[in-house]
Amino acid sequence: MIKPFTPNDLLRYIYQEMTEVEQELLVQALHSDNSLMQEYIELLSTIEQMDQVQLQPSEKVVQAIKSSAQSTGLARV
Repeated sequence: MIKPFTPNDLLRYIYQEMTEVEQELLVQALHSDNSLMQEYIELLSTIEQMDQVQLQPSEKVVQAIKSSAQSTGLARV
């Protein structure tokens, strides 16, 4: 019987946080379970997209921070 792997197991595999034995079992499961393989591919895609995201605060937020800093005397920080 093949161990049922969870999304957390897939993440541990992706980030190389599994023992060699666990890795071997997961690879076997990926080869035999199409839905698990699809979930793995989706996780890889999501991680790749997250790595490409560049977060920047809106101008409104920047101005609110500057205004708050000025009112507390921290404008030069």
